[in-house]
Amino acid sequence: MYVAVKGGERAILNSYRMLDDYRRGDRAVPELSLDQIREQMPLAVSRVMAEGSLYDPQLAALALKQAAGDVIEAVFLLRAYRTTLSRYGYTQPIDTGRMRLQRRISSTFKDVPGGQILGPTYDYTQRLLDFSLEAERQADALPAGDEPLDSAMPRVTDLLAHDDLIDAEAIPDGDPEPFDLTRQPLDFPASRAARLQNLARADEGFLLSMGYSTQRGYGNTHPFAAEIRYGFLEVEMHIEELGFAVTVGEIEITECQMVSQFSGNGEEGPKFTRGYGLTFGYGERKTMSMALVDRALKAKDLGERADSPANDHEFVLYHSDNVEASGFVQHLKLPHYVDFQANLELLRRMRAERAAPGSASDPASDPALAPDTTRQLDEAVAP
Repeated sequence: MYVAVKGGERAILNSYRMLDDYRRGDRAVPELSLDQIREQMPLAVSRVMAEGSLYDPQLAALALKQAAGDVIEAVFLLRAYRTTLSRYGYTQPIDTGRMRLQRRISSTFKDVPGGQILGPTYDYTQRLLDFSLEAERQADALPAGDEPLDSAMPRVTDLLAHDDLIDAEAIPDGDPEPFDLTRQPLDFPASRAARLQNLARADEGFLLSMGYSTQRGYGNTHPFAAEIRYGFLEVEMHIEELGFAVTVGEIEITECQMVSQFSGNGEEGPKFTRGYGLTFGYGERKTMSMALVDRALKAKDLGERADSPANDHEFVLYHSDNVEASGFVQHLKLPHYVDFQANLELLRRMRAERAAPGSASDPASDPALAPDTTRQLDEAVAP
């Protein structure tokens, strides 16, 4: 046993060294710096920050480098580091209406107040490989815009709410402290605050699949992208010693408001309902998917049919976390020798009983079980 343990330890240490070598690649190629990853792979950095639930572009870049580009592994690393940090306090609620916008579009109003701002997006590219990127080149600086952005850009949902055309999002009685998913276990029925926290750090691919399913008929909504905003926003924290809030930094965020039709019920008339998505960094696909799923999870509360996968709170919330899902799947690589041997012995005993002379499952009395077939199966499970 001792020899086996020491041998396993040496193998693991060698595995570390081989991983370092695999991650570094050809030594003739310059090593990636964290600045390069942070500045030239911003979408990957944004996803790691969002699903790792920690806003720090530098640490997200480090996690991506350490994980050799494996986003889920990088999320795992960042979230594990997050658990070691002390919590000094809570920031003030942010007002996305004050966002320093880089992009703002709406698919519901052509002439939305403040105008459509396309910003940086792949939406209008042709999805053709740009081979000029193979050559290292100095990018030209983007000229400053000739016209400043309109400072008055009301949210589309606020315009609908002004005419009482969309469901109100009232503050609950007593204004209770919001649910904290990082300190409280998820329980059902889950409040919307808990659901949104879960979705905010959920796996983008899972949310995309769930949101897509609602558009293909596995749901009861017909969504419109009321507004998508991307930009930068100051974060404030109230300092008790000073008696007022101070700005502690600026974060990059993306927000999406989806609206869907609602036919009404016995208590309220027809109106639009909303789904909401917000995430760290630049992540439109994530926030759109999040908003679709948020609306789907409201179905039961609105008295709608809730028989689709995206309507099932437990199914969606328990399976959306990529760190937990990855760990559960990858644990299958660990030794399961005893379990497998028990199953193998049980299978042999069942086959022996099945093949016993005179049994109802005697191959001799069952033409569907040819002798050659049973012999091949026996050889397959033989020690």
